[in-house]
Amino acid sequence: MTDEKPLAGKLAVVTGASRGIGAATSESLAAAGAHVILVARTASALESIDDRIHEAGGSATIAPLDLTDGESIGKLAAAVAERWENLDILVLNAAMLGSLTPVEHIDPKEYARVLGLNLLANQAMIAAFDPLLRKAERADVVALTSSVGGEPRAFWGAYGSSKAALETLLGAYADETEHSGRIRVHIVDPGATRTRMRQLAFPGEEPDSVKPPEAVAKAILERLLSEVPTGEKVRIEA
Repeated sequence: MTDEKPLAGKLAVVTGASRGIGAATSESLAAAGAHVILVARTASALESIDDRIHEAGGSATIAPLDLTDGESIGKLAAAVAERWENLDILVLNAAMLGSLTPVEHIDPKEYARVLGLNLLANQAMIAAFDPLLRKAERADVVALTSSVGGEPRAFWGAYGSSKAALETLLGAYADETEHSGRIRVHIVDPGATRTRMRQLAFPGEEPDSVKPPEAVAKAILERLLSEVPTGEKVRIEA
């Protein structure tokens, strides 16, 4: 580990790594010296991020998979455990917006998909990688949330409830692991950020009026390198 590469020798897993905040965070962690396992559904998009990381002198491995398939998550964790001794950083970023609609009009099948990715897949990731996180000298789990997870908003019931449940889940995990002093949990609300999800939610918004994903990635890296308490929820304003 050096000042230039403060994460040298560290291993990170990032979900939703093919674009937006996930891609930017993956590149930021790799630039800091971590080997990053890039997780998302689309192999071609992951290959593009992988190429950018390697061109910048970083190191990464792509892992295309569907996070709603619990069996795939288990296989990924087993493969990581076979090759590496522990996991230092787990970034739970993958999510889907779903339709913005009144609660009484929420489609049950779509709601199940939203909960499946935004909540259940994250619990499955924690369950699968917890043994590797506990083997690290110090491990960090970062979960991306949203302001609507804490402040209900009309038409955001499906997505907001999935994030509210995620925050509760991560808060419990932080409380359960705090005694060890080896796992820190970070609940990060990225705020208004220039992502595809933001564009879907606010189609009339000028993209340049909100911060780029790289600003969120920088803030996440700064938290990982700082002495901050576990279980803290933070909002990134700029």
